[in-house]
Amino acid sequence: QVQLVESGGGLVQSGGSLRLSCAASGGSLRRYAVGWFRQVPGKEREGVSCISGTNGDTFYDDPVKGRFTISRDSAKNMVTLEMTSLKPEDTAVYRCAADPSPGRLCPSPSFASWGQGTQVTVSS
Repeated sequence: QVQLVESGGGLVQSGGSLRLSCAASGGSLRRYAVGWFRQVPGKEREGVSCISGTNGDTFYDDPVKGRFTISRDSAKNMVTLEMTSLKPEDTAVYRCAADPSPGRLCPSPSFASWGQGTQVTVSS
């Protein structure tokens, strides 16, 4: 299994932008489905975006459609999440996860590899 490390979180004002990165080691992410999840204490984890490992299809949860963009950089062995027009309700710990199984629902809480997470805080 690959090991994942997220970076790019921080504090930003409402309307601002952040770029999260999910860097992999121990293997290539090229054929992995990679998803971004977020969680706020006391709430269920949400799968906000995902990119397929088979055909590159992308998924965005309704609250982030049109504002977040997921992309894969195979040369750097990472997946990024570009977040724009950020809102206070986007505040959460963001974690990336990856899975090599073809046909795995993307995103899925059963992904095999998970990063530790990076905090995103959006002030109003």
